[in-house]
This record gives sequence, structure tokens and C-alpha cells, in this order.
Amino acid sequence: MPSALPIADPAPADGALPASALAGSDSRDLGVYVHVPFCRVRCGYCDFNTYTADEIRGVKQSDYPGQALSELGLAVGVLGTAARPARTVFFGGGTPTLLPAAQLAAVLGGIRDRFGLAPDAEVTTEANPDSVDLAALEELAAAGFTRVSFGMQSAVPHVLATLDRTHDPERIPLVVEWARAAGLQVSLDLIYGTPGESLDDWAASVDLALAQRPDHLSAYALIVEPGTRLHRDIARGRVPEPDDDLQADMYDLADDRLTAAGMTWYEVSNWATDAAHRSRHNLAYWTGQDWWGVGPGAHSHVGGVRWWNVKHPAAYAERLAAGVSPAAGRETLDDDAVRLERILLGTRIADGLPIEALEQNGRSAVAALIAEGLVDGADAIRGRIVLTRRGRLLADAVVRRLTDD
Repeated sequence: MPSALPIADPAPADGALPASALAGSDSRDLGVYVHVPFCRVRCGYCDFNTYTADEIRGVKQSDYPGQALSELGLAVGVLGTAARPARTVFFGGGTPTLLPAAQLAAVLGGIRDRFGLAPDAEVTTEANPDSVDLAALEELAAAGFTRVSFGMQSAVPHVLATLDRTHDPERIPLVVEWARAAGLQVSLDLIYGTPGESLDDWAASVDLALAQRPDHLSAYALIVEPGTRLHRDIARGRVPEPDDDLQADMYDLADDRLTAAGMTWYEVSNWATDAAHRSRHNLAYWTGQDWWGVGPGAHSHVGGVRWWNVKHPAAYAERLAAGVSPAAGRETLDDDAVRLERILLGTRIADGLPIEALEQNGRSAVAALIAEGLVDGADAIRGRIVLTRRGRLLADAVVRRLTDD
């Protein structure tokens, strides 16, 4: 089942934010994340806030767009003069495209009506390869969507079976062709390190993905989350644990082949054909911009205040029907938390982190990190912390060194 919500302060019933959170909003971008918490099948590795039909009997998926529009109305009231056109919109899940394209278009229309969309707004939906067809993708593009991110995960049937993914890998070229025909940019998501996946299996997945000439590609190491079926299977000895060394080899292989194909890393797990095809929505997360998260369990951040909604779709619906904010809790980041997050996230992106953002102990650690091949020396001379490939593999350790007091 989905993981538990964080423990923090209660959120006010009207969702009001402190004046400090709204101050200076005109200098920050605003994004909107829409969480669609529905899936046909619960994948064995997934602990996201998603629900299959059997898990939410009595909750109608068709009611969700109206609920999302209600929360958007609340958002405009909370933000007041700090509401501004959304520069990015991202529909995630779950499987957003389990909803008909017309319903996704209606929610996007609600965002446009309430906030406005920047002229160059990036609008993305995630999709499983077996959850769309050409007509649906054309309808989404006509509504203003600009990107689709397909959950490819692997090209190898036995790997997909271990992950409980239901699509046929042979469908990948077809859905990419449809997306291109509809005028959408294409991103492909891959997972590496699945139990039983060999380096050759992974190479086959990377090669099939590259054969589609995607604009953007994400490759994430499998993390075994407690409470998932995969975690239980590993604990019972049914499948082996992921191998850290093999995962490192898989990352190296992916970076080699993606670089050779003309793609460039811009975040530890993300590559794009050029700067224009980076995920601007995700970059907003990594650079501390503002976003409003719509939907059950969605997280939001405005001006150093972070909050999250109740998780279950029924509880979410009940709160909105009662005219109450769906927020379950929130926290206000203090200066130390802001500094730590800036270092944690800034070191993950290729643009890097200004050395001046570090405390004295962190600045003192830079020379040793360069000597160990974890931080790029030339970039450090220019005043920025940029990870080498080896540093990307050990990013958490680098952050600990940079923040060790």
C-alpha cells in the first residue's frame, strides 16, 4: 500500500498561507501538479499513492475531474494576488490516461481558466503504453498538452513481468509514432536493477528506447520500498535483492549510450536532446520554485511552506464537498532546511551549485572531492559544484561531505 504521510503541523481548514510564503512570488515560477491516483494494476515495486478499482470501491473515477477543479478554485483563493500563470503543468499518478482524454482536457482547461497558462507553458502527462491510442493523444494535443512521458520501464518481457507491468514492449514504437503524429514531445521512463535483470537485458532496453529517438529519457535505479509486494518477495527469498554494483554498471552503460546518441544529462537520472527538451516542471522542483499539487496525496510548495493532501480519494472528495482544504499537514522550512535542500538538489543538476552556497566546512571539502574524482575541477574553478559521473553514482555521499558540520 502507499507509504504514510509525513508527520508535521496541522494545515488550516481554509488552506490559508502565511504572508511570508506569498511575499516575492512574482520572482518565482508557478507550476501545477495534478495527481491522478488510479491504476489498472498495482505494480509490485510501487508505493505511490495509487489505487486500483478493487481498492476504492464506491469511489467513481469519473468524479475526479470535478474534485480537481474544486481544489483549483481553492488554490486561487489561497494564493490571491500571488496567483499567476502556470509555466508548467504535469499530470502524474497513477495512470492519468486511465481517465478519458476529454476529462484530462477539462482539468487543464480549469487550470487555464483559473490561473492562466504562460505562452510557452510546458504541459505533460504520464501514460502507460497500453493506456492511449492515436485519437486520445491527438485530443490531448489539441487541448494544449505539449509532452507525453511513457512508462516504458523495460523492453524485456521477464523484467516487465517482475515489475508487474502489463504492456507489450513491442507497443513502444507504435505509441511513440502516435505521439509524434499528434505533435507531442516524447519522454521515455526506464527502470534498471530489477531482480533477474542482466546487463544485456538493460542494454536491450536502452537500445530500444534510443531507437525511438526520444526528446527526453529518465532512467531510475529500482528502489525496494518497504510494504510493497517486491519487498515481501525479497524478504521471503523469492527473488534476489538488487545488486548495487550491477546497478552502477547499468548507469554507466546508459550514460555511455545516451551520450553517444547525442543526449546530455541534466539531472542525475535524466537526459535530454538539448536544453529546450529538459523537463521544466521537474527543474522547478529541483530549483525551489512554487507549485500547487492537486489531488489525493499531492504535495505543494509555495515560498518555503510545503504541504500535502489527504491520501485516500474518498477523504479527498469529502473535504472538498464540505468546502474544506484537503491539506492533511504542512511544514515551514527554516533557514537550515532551505540550505540543506538547496545543496541536496543543486548538486543533482548539471548546472550545479554555487560554491558560495556552502558553509565553510563544505567549501573546505571541495578540494578532496575533486581529488577523489567526484566533483569536476574545471567547474569548481568557475565557482560551481558539478558532479562527475562517479560523483553522480555517489551523490548522497557527496552531499553528506558538503553538509558535514
